[in-house]
Amino acid sequence: MQRLVSIPRRGLALGLGLWAVAPQRAVAMLPGAAVLFVPGPEDGPLSHWATRLAAALARGATTAVALTPMVLGGPDGVTAANRFATEAAPDGRALLVLPGAALHARLVGDPRARYDGAGWMTVCGAEGAAVVAGRNPMAAPGGAPLRLALPAADHPAAAGLLACDLMGVAAVGVLGLSGAEAEAALAQGAVDAILLQGPAVPARLAALGLQPWFSLDAAGGRDPGLPGLPSAVEAATAGPPALRAALAAAATHARLQAAVMLPALTPGNLVALWRAAAQRWLEEGRAELSAGLWPLSGAGHPSLAVPPDAVLAYRAWLARRLGWRGD
Repeated sequence: MQRLVSIPRRGLALGLGLWAVAPQRAVAMLPGAAVLFVPGPEDGPLSHWATRLAAALARGATTAVALTPMVLGGPDGVTAANRFATEAAPDGRALLVLPGAALHARLVGDPRARYDGAGWMTVCGAEGAAVVAGRNPMAAPGGAPLRLALPAADHPAAAGLLACDLMGVAAVGVLGLSGAEAEAALAQGAVDAILLQGPAVPARLAALGLQPWFSLDAAGGRDPGLPGLPSAVEAATAGPPALRAALAAAATHARLQAAVMLPALTPGNLVALWRAAAQRWLEEGRAELSAGLWPLSGAGHPSLAVPPDAVLAYRAWLARRLGWRGD
């Protein structure tokens, strides 16, 4: 951008004949073409969602933009995030679909997760419910330990077990159970509770005959589909601040379906233009998303960065409670 040069007073008269009007400041514009890094597989739900999202962003842009999805790796998003971290420049030409599982992989110290993500900026996103539920009411503190089904020690569902710890409820994690297997184990009495995530959680609770215990919503927040259900993040007061911050982060990862990110150091005017383009998707999003999911505004979304002391506290807790060893 050109700058006006100050001309010394004694040279002003000599310079009158050379006076030129300074050019107007250039108007920021989105690039004509950009790529959207998307977790696979090609026919997976994130890929289908990203295709619709890319079209909505293009429609919402003030200038013509060709936003092309590039499908990479598996549904946890680690491969896509690694490529984005190494290849994306802060020029508005690259965006990333980042699922909560990829954020959680970084939190637990998964050695595959080589990205940092500090400073990445949210354009928009989609969030769902994360509810711990059982066939019976949750036992009072001091009772027999509750058995919570978990897919794996490094899965975001571990936030449900941490929530029990921080609420003073005795509980143990039963690893290797997810989806239909977890539901079958609950029906057979092998576990006492499971974590339901994603769309249509109220309907799934009713279909399975389960009683919701608590949600993994932010402190002060409530699940829109279950507004009377308490948030574990709000109720978790028994542990140190770093571990409570870790619970808040893990709970965010459990709820987050995906966030669309820009690289760190992307100029503010380009971030604003992409967020403005996302406004159309935010208006259309409820119709496009499955029941029980809701769109997120980038400008109103909290930072996805986790304080270092919370990262260390969570990894130490995972090692102690579930035997997890990350990097």
